[in-house]
Amino acid sequence: MQTTRRQAGKTLTAVALGVAALGLSSFARAEDTIKVGVLHSLSGTMAISETVLKDTILMEIDAQNAKGGLLGKKLEAVVVDPASNWPLFAEKTRQLISKDKVSVIFGCWTSVSRKSVLPVVEELNGLLFYPVQYEGEELSKNVFYTGAAPNQQAIPAVEYLMSKDGGSAKRFVLLGTDYVYPRTTNKILRAFLHSKGVKDEDIMEEYTPFGHSDYQSIIAKIKKFSAEGKKTAVVSTINGDSNVPFYKELGNQGLKATDVPVVAFSVGEEELRGVDAKPLVGHLAAWNYFMSIKNPTNDAFIKQWSEYAKAKGIAGHKDKPLTNDPMEASVIGFNMWVQAVTKAKSTDTDKVIAAMAGQTYKAPSGIMSMMDPKNHHLHKSVFIGEIKPDGQFNVVWKTPGPVKAQPWSPYIPENKGKKDEPEKK
Repeated sequence: MQTTRRQAGKTLTAVALGVAALGLSSFARAEDTIKVGVLHSLSGTMAISETVLKDTILMEIDAQNAKGGLLGKKLEAVVVDPASNWPLFAEKTRQLISKDKVSVIFGCWTSVSRKSVLPVVEELNGLLFYPVQYEGEELSKNVFYTGAAPNQQAIPAVEYLMSKDGGSAKRFVLLGTDYVYPRTTNKILRAFLHSKGVKDEDIMEEYTPFGHSDYQSIIAKIKKFSAEGKKTAVVSTINGDSNVPFYKELGNQGLKATDVPVVAFSVGEEELRGVDAKPLVGHLAAWNYFMSIKNPTNDAFIKQWSEYAKAKGIAGHKDKPLTNDPMEASVIGFNMWVQAVTKAKSTDTDKVIAAMAGQTYKAPSGIMSMMDPKNHHLHKSVFIGEIKPDGQFNVVWKTPGPVKAQPWSPYIPENKGKKDEPEKK
């Protein structure tokens, strides 16, 4: 049968309309969700700490979607694994912003990973929420820092060790993983100790690489250093899975908290999961949150996480759910972002940044956290906890209220006169 020119035209028009309709429907589908980037190591040396933060953000996304989403749209997680490979963090960030078109990224743990990501989010005008304590010395309009600056963790911890309640330490071992966060934090702490009259001969500084597992000689060296007459304390900025052999060796060599207390800045409930905590009783950690804190907001957070972990069958947590400080910081950051997007009525980066100023959120720690209107850091309370036999922490000291972050440490002379807010670029 022969097709007329008129029939052919009708057919082509119908096809064209159908293609257009398909195009519009796929475009509409793409616009139906707000994409959220999740940038945490799910493999490699940092997976022990970061995997649970990925699950925390997924839990919050599910909870927000159950409330109806955001701006009338569902949130869609885009999860990538930078695999504890610092350059890969930058590549994955570029992929998330340029290809996946995410509106925000929640991610990173180590400062070296954050430093890798920073130029990419600034170049592409992305938005990063960083949920872990760090060394300060940085401000970016494209980053919100929901973990602690040094004056919200490191300085108060060392002040506590020097106090009568903390054992009146006179000598200090600064022990860390060999990268920017421990080295810069220890530079600040050394200057702080000098300001308190502690001399260089009373400070021992040691570093080990990521993934280090043999702490026998270092613990022996610490024991020798501590036997030279003055009360000694260890300040640990060891990160990742190296904490497991470090704490095991502490127990093996009988280095008890009553002899040489260790205060850690990167060890919480999750890192102690794989360790027999009984020989470590009395050793310390400084954070802005502990699971053991008692208040209704924390009870609700623990219940939410326990139910989610069980429902999703999350390894380790379905039977023994644990919460920790970076999880809390992730929750605060996520919910402040939701509040800012709602206020801005947009996911546009610049509008959200403006709306983030002064955001508040009732944190599981029991305080009303506030995002500083200028410096993109939270006002946070500081807690010092002693390790208990079950791997939880007993809070032995806390600040009277939230502490405002000092991104630029006053103990670094070249910081004098630096602005306490990110430059507009």
